[in-house]
Amino acid sequence: MSFSRKSLGIPYAVFLLIFVAAPLIVLVFYAFTNGQGQFTMHNLSSFFSDPNTLGTLFYSFAIACVTTAVCLLLAYPVAYILAMSTIPAKSVVLMLFVLPMWINFSLRITALKEILNVLEGNLAMHPFLNAVIGMTYDFLPFMILPLFTTISKLDGALREAAMDLGADSLRTFLQITLPLSVPGIISGVSMVFLPAMTNYVVLDMLYNSTYIMGSLIGSYFAAYNWHGGSMISLILLALICLFTLLTGGGEEETARGGALL
Repeated sequence: MSFSRKSLGIPYAVFLLIFVAAPLIVLVFYAFTNGQGQFTMHNLSSFFSDPNTLGTLFYSFAIACVTTAVCLLLAYPVAYILAMSTIPAKSVVLMLFVLPMWINFSLRITALKEILNVLEGNLAMHPFLNAVIGMTYDFLPFMILPLFTTISKLDGALREAAMDLGADSLRTFLQITLPLSVPGIISGVSMVFLPAMTNYVVLDMLYNSTYIMGSLIGSYFAAYNWHGGSMISLILLALICLFTLLTGGGEEETARGGALL
C-alpha cells in the first residue's frame, strides 16, 4: 500500500464528516419534518409569518449593523495611526488592545455591567444602546487587528508618488490608503458582524434579554421545539453563508487591485 500526501487529509475529512456534515444533516432533517417525521414546509412558512421571529431577526440584524459600524469607526483611526507611526514600541501598544481578550469573558461583561449600572441605573431603559456598547466592547479588537495588519503592509511608495503628483494628505488617503485597506475592512466586518448576529450572552448578562437570534433559537430548543429551532438555525446559517460569499468576493477583488479602479 503506497502512502501519499493526500492520505494526511483523511483525519480532517473524517472530522468534518462526523462533527460538521452529520450535525448539519440532522439540522436539515428536523427543519423540514414535523413531530411524526413527515416532510413539511410548515416550519419555513411559520418563520416568515411569525412577527416574533421576524422582529427578532431584524433586531439582531440592526444590532449587528450598528455594532459593526461603531467598531469600524473606532478601529480604523486607531489602526491607521498605529500602523503609520514610527514609534519603536508599536507592537506593545497593539498588545494593549488585545490584552482584554485574555481576561475571562464573563468578568469583562460583568465589569461593564457595573459601569453601565452606575451611569444609567436601570439597564432595561436603553436595551439597544447597551447591546451595542457590550458588543463593541467585546468585538473591537477583532476589527483593529485585521485593519492594522492590512495598513501596515501597504506600500508607502504609492502614497509618496501620489503626494509627488500634487495630491494632498486627504486625497492620498481617500484614493490610495482607504481603497487598498478594503480587504482589512472586509475581514474586520466579517469577524464582527457574524458573531454579533448571534451572541446573545452579552445581552443576557447585561439585562436578561431574549431579543436576538441566538437566544431565540435556544428558547425553541429549551421548549423541545426542535423542528422550529432547527429551521431558524438553518435560515440564520443561510444568511451567514450569503454574507460570507458576498464579502469573500469583494475581498478577492480588492486583493487583485480592483479597489483602486
